Amino acid sequence: MQAAAQEYFQQGTLLAQGGRLDEAIAALRQAVALRPDLAEAHFNLGSAYRDRGNAAHAREAYRRAVELRPAWADAQLALGTVLRELGELGAAVEHLSRAAALQPDLAEAHMELGHACTPTGDWRAAVSHFQRAIALRPDDAKAHWAAVMAQIPAMEEPGVDIEERRSAFAGELAALERWLHAGPRPDAFAAVAVHQPFFLAYHEKPNRELLAPYGRLCVELMSDWQARTGLVLPGRRERGRLRIGIVSAHIFNHSVWTALGRGWLERLTRRRLFRRRYEVHLFHLGVQRDAETRFAQSRATRFEQGQHSFADWARRIHAAALDILIYPEIGMDATTAKLASLRLAPVQAVSWGHPETSGLLTMDYFVSAAGLEPPDAQANYAERLEALPGLGCWITRTPRPTPDSVALPPGRPCLVCPGTPFKYTARHERIFTSIAARVPGSRFVFFRGQPAELARKLEARLRRAFEGAHLDFERHVAFVPWQTLDSFRGVLAQADLYLDTLGFSGFNTALQALECGLPIVAHEGRFLRGRFASGMLKHIGLPELVAHSDDAYIELAVALASDAERRADLRRRIARQREALYEDERPVAALEAFIARVAR
Repeated sequence: MQAAAQEYFQQGTLLAQGGRLDEAIAALRQAVALRPDLAEAHFNLGSAYRDRGNAAHAREAYRRAVELRPAWADAQLALGTVLRELGELGAAVEHLSRAAALQPDLAEAHMELGHACTPTGDWRAAVSHFQRAIALRPDDAKAHWAAVMAQIPAMEEPGVDIEERRSAFAGELAALERWLHAGPRPDAFAAVAVHQPFFLAYHEKPNRELLAPYGRLCVELMSDWQARTGLVLPGRRERGRLRIGIVSAHIFNHSVWTALGRGWLERLTRRRLFRRRYEVHLFHLGVQRDAETRFAQSRATRFEQGQHSFADWARRIHAAALDILIYPEIGMDATTAKLASLRLAPVQAVSWGHPETSGLLTMDYFVSAAGLEPPDAQANYAERLEALPGLGCWITRTPRPTPDSVALPPGRPCLVCPGTPFKYTARHERIFTSIAARVPGSRFVFFRGQPAELARKLEARLRRAFEGAHLDFERHVAFVPWQTLDSFRGVLAQADLYLDTLGFSGFNTALQALECGLPIVAHEGRFLRGRFASGMLKHIGLPELVAHSDDAYIELAVALASDAERRADLRRRIARQREALYEDERPVAALEAFIARVAR
């Protein structure tokens, strides 16, 4: 039996090394069935599962390897890494710390610890771990890159000056550029998008001047890789149907897809003339697949999905000889960002799935919406702004399911605060305490999103603010678990008001509130990312629900929270007027005209 187990183990290991993952998993499963105490087989099985894209199974296999050999640093590292990828950050830090303690010179453990600490808001620990990795591997471009990106905290916290953090980011980015130019570093391209400056978007400040040098560095490193790889810059084709490429890691039931790509694809491909003139090539970088993925595949001329390296994706996209390449978002996925830093089509554009300039010189256009942008919006973008009419997208009218019944914490009026924790900045604290002081029975309902550490930090911050204002935190504030869509609709159906986040508004959540007839208190921000809810309300003829200052936001919230009759009237008006949100042909027609104009 032991000999057979060893044979299966060796066979599975060789199959995994050859990329034959399904066969490898089958062989390694046989090995651990025959020898449950063979830690190496469990470890290799975990690695095969991880390469196959099954992180949950990988976690269990690695966990068994750690149980069998607790002092094995590589197993602790592997388990910690997959736990991080699954969002189990507390457990990830525990196992990664054990790996670093077992093998102090294991630079990869410190890299992973830095990756795990960044999204929890522990930026000091993240920077420290990345710097330790640099000390162990001074030429590691990934560690240098990550240490720069970690300078921006995931959310505001007491005692941290955001302006100082922004300055630190700019200074460290300049130092990174000097380091990269100090000598030949042919592998430096691998560092691009190891971390991205994602959390800059949650500062209500102009970010173009910070993101332009970041984007320039991304393009410089990736262009060097592209030249050495032989992927020549594509030229314009003279004949044939125009080829439109869409690249995204979110072609499934995800907010980026449902807000933008789904409606565009549905309406454009429905037109017979469009199908005669254009081909649509979809490149789904993610592993998730559902009904939305299948719908997208059914509408595409060509659809590709698979677990490919960024280099393989680059070759596939380049080989498609596209006329225009559109990225619904840049900033939320590492492979997307690396590909977007290349020139893979003569015309390239990004849209507002992540509503911030990419800073990339490879992006020619930023496709936005006239109804969401401020008057001077071009100044916010490194790309040329193309503002489609209205809300810039086709919103499908779907049957409204009966929302799940949800037991809300007691208190009236109930004010839903739907933002992820990192959307809430220090300015929100005065707003909430001011409303609570003037509406004594009010109850604010927040949601414990992931990572859980950020929700705990937000709760602690709000508790201090309420106590400082001599208000009973427990009476006024409740944190409830993150909800499924139907249960979230149940919350919205029972609530009295929806309080939109300031600085970075919600698009899908605001749409869901209006579908449930819930009045929204919105703030019109300085940038696209702060104007989603306000843009929707103005679009359906309810501009009186849009505040233009913090004080006006407080006054509006207090007035509505104190007046049940006015809220009931608003519900009736929303039910009548929200139809204007749906099936707007203007942005789809404008998108087609834009593609025709720039792609030839």
